[in-house]
Amino acid sequence: MTDNTYDAIIIGAGIIGAAIGYELAKKGRRTLNIDMLPAAGYGSTSNSCAIIRLYYSTLDGCAMAYDGYYYWKNWADYLQAPADEPLASFNECGTLIMKTQLNDGLRKQLVHLDALDIPYQHWSNEQIRERYPFYNVSNFAPAKNLDDPDFGQPTGGEIDGAIMFPRGGYISDPQFATRNIQLAAERAGATFRFNSRVKEIPGSNGRVQGVVLDDGSRIDAPLVINVAGPHSSQINALAGADRDMKISTRALRQEVVHLPAPDGIDDYASFASVTSDSDAAVYTRPETGNNILIGSEDPPCDAHVYVDPDNYDRNFSDQWTLQAQRLGQRFPGIGIPSSPKGCVDLYDVTEDWIPIYDRSCIDGFYLACGSSGNQFKNAPVAGKAMAELIEYCESGNDHDAKPMHYQLENVDRQISLGTFSRLREVNQDSTFSVLG
Repeated sequence: MTDNTYDAIIIGAGIIGAAIGYELAKKGRRTLNIDMLPAAGYGSTSNSCAIIRLYYSTLDGCAMAYDGYYYWKNWADYLQAPADEPLASFNECGTLIMKTQLNDGLRKQLVHLDALDIPYQHWSNEQIRERYPFYNVSNFAPAKNLDDPDFGQPTGGEIDGAIMFPRGGYISDPQFATRNIQLAAERAGATFRFNSRVKEIPGSNGRVQGVVLDDGSRIDAPLVINVAGPHSSQINALAGADRDMKISTRALRQEVVHLPAPDGIDDYASFASVTSDSDAAVYTRPETGNNILIGSEDPPCDAHVYVDPDNYDRNFSDQWTLQAQRLGQRFPGIGIPSSPKGCVDLYDVTEDWIPIYDRSCIDGFYLACGSSGNQFKNAPVAGKAMAELIEYCESGNDHDAKPMHYQLENVDRQISLGTFSRLREVNQDSTFSVLG
């Protein structure tokens, strides 16, 4: 076997691509992660909000997230890391979900959570104010744009309390977490190649043969896994794998806001949790430097801006101000600086915001796509499930006709990877938002 021949090529070295490389290497495959950027986790992963939460719109989604929680909780064990290796930190501050008219108090989701014995607590509005004395619990829905004359005006009544999930939180440095997985993968025998872009995916007799890079070099492998994030649709087209896909992926531009904590709050992270608020249409988490990170929950009034991942506007727009002002509805005393801080980056999303973890119509070509916005937390599970799926298919099983069931390691449950099929119909139970 030469340096230009591998058992598997993983296109992408974000958090999920690195996790797939890690799991395949542990199974004894000679793997190569290829990324167009200079380091692991350098692309959209680096700007992930990296929230660890357990509530999704589907039972399999909740189960996968609960399984993933334990890998973050026991990060060093998952990585099989040396005792002296610096590791990303899981800030387990809990996740607080406002019960609103839009999410119906999470009644559907609680059925899934109860089935999995996921712990949670019902909080009253008084308990919310005990944690956040400055919190305004008025209803503001439906979400509006800044040019609406009724923006910021209460619409009557209050939210119906919240649900606190103590098992949850965030990773403050998602790129560092990806670097942790890269080192673990390399200890298992994996190789990473950066600053290299895939330009061609050759095949023969219906099977992938490897990749050709932009410098003209060819690397052979009988397995290629597309984990290219916002570029995933381009990679699928190169392979011809998009011809039977009922679910597609697109690059969606997103803005994330960083605001200073309200006046008088010297250490916001010491008491604050992750929050999700469909009434105000924002989610938050503590950010370094006594800041608050604010993301959009993608209400209908916010236009979805799909872009060319190689050519899009990286400057802040009115969306930054809109998200800041929406938090201002909840935190009336918060200041909004004249110089915006935060980030502009891309999600790789499907029509129903549920990812694709699947084989393709090209033998040996596999898909881990459409995962942006809500799958960072699931990366360790996705890596393991994809490694099992590849073994299942390469052993002659027909995953399209008989979807593989993956046994979760930390939760006593199997999930059907058919939930994440490229051939599925759009899941009407989805939130059709970053919440998945």
